[in-house]
Amino acid sequence: MPVIAIDGPSGAGKSSVSRGIALRGGWGYLDTGALYRGSTWLALQAGVSAPEEVANLVAKSNLNFNLSASDPKLIANYPLEQESKKDISEIIREELITNAVSAFSAMPEVRRELLLLQRDLIEKSKSQFGGAVVEGRDIGTTVWPDAELKIYLTADVDARATRRQAQLSELSDVSASSVADSLAKRDAIDSMRAASPLRQSEDQIVLDATYLNLEETIQALWNLIEERKING
Repeated sequence: MPVIAIDGPSGAGKSSVSRGIALRGGWGYLDTGALYRGSTWLALQAGVSAPEEVANLVAKSNLNFNLSASDPKLIANYPLEQESKKDISEIIREELITNAVSAFSAMPEVRRELLLLQRDLIEKSKSQFGGAVVEGRDIGTTVWPDAELKIYLTADVDARATRRQAQLSELSDVSASSVADSLAKRDAIDSMRAASPLRQSEDQIVLDATYLNLEETIQALWNLIEERKING
């Protein structure tokens, strides 16, 4: 029951590539970034910013992720007093959340709370789907260091900005230069935070997708999976 850890900076294509690999292998898919975005949305909705308060809110909200690669969803119980399940998969992609998520993601208390959830979801994916493809920024280094395959997916900032702009164009009118600036700032925050910073470990395989399209990137990663006989 393999776990494939795909880490890398924002805009490198982790979500699309991870889902593509999960679909191809018949494994579950977990977007850990969605959990941090969900935590940010919850904190903003509740008007809390103290780390312990945010962590407690996350614990009480019963954040859950639908692990099917064909229909991934983030679900939360909010408002808490109503105990109602709410699909927040689309809401967490809004600009307000994008601008705030780095600050909340840097809170050690929030990361500790979500670390437990991520590990539980990976075990659930292994049980339900026979494996898991997990994307994030600290999967191979912190969340699941014993993953059968650890990938550091990256691309230069201009390529990442172009891809992210294409994603954001459906939601807002934003220039490639402003997206590039935002990505550079996010890289700095993620790399310098004290708790589980974004970093490349010695046992991660670097996959540079600067000049690869989505299909080529998925195939390059699948070749690595076959070389290591991870797909059985």
